[in-house]
Amino acid sequence: GQIRGDVHRESCLGWLVTAQNIVHLVVNNPNNPYRSSVDKICESKRGFAIQEAVGEVCVILQSLFQDIEAGLLASIEEATRAIVFDDFLDHAKEYAKQKQGREAGVIAGVVFEDTLRTISRREGIIEKGKKLDWLIDELVKFGAMTQIKAKRAKVAAHVRTKATHAQWDEFGLEDVNTTIEFTTELIQKNLDK
Repeated sequence: GQIRGDVHRESCLGWLVTAQNIVHLVVNNPNNPYRSSVDKICESKRGFAIQEAVGEVCVILQSLFQDIEAGLLASIEEATRAIVFDDFLDHAKEYAKQKQGREAGVIAGVVFEDTLRTISRREGIIEKGKKLDWLIDELVKFGAMTQIKAKRAKVAAHVRTKATHAQWDEFGLEDVNTTIEFTTELIQKNLDK
């Protein structure tokens, strides 16, 4: 019912810190029940009964692993990513309102690319090393995007490419606003669930 000595207590404490670190690495959202539960357990002082905390965290890690295996963690990560990129898009919108197309274009383009790549992975498309136009065409083939949306996506891809290569004369504020609008739609439809 209690630890065997100082070495056992220290081993339990070290294990808890390692387990908490793993949960933090896997679950980005601090409000996620797995993360908040582990944090609460690890932060409570257990004294000579610290091994009980090890048992509790162990059960939580087993459940977390089952959710990872079932593919549920990817959904959590995608929802978190959607929240973060919504914030980025808010910054892009603010730059666009201030007629700062360069800054807005860079931010919107990067968010668009990450969103498109995330959707591609979800559809089972290997996206690493592939150009955005190719990914857009593949999403159309997979039925994940219509031809009309593909045209809008290619405009956003163009803005992303030109903005990240500092080719400022190749796109305008209207193109940036279209990219922001379209990326917001993609996030809401595909990641914000």
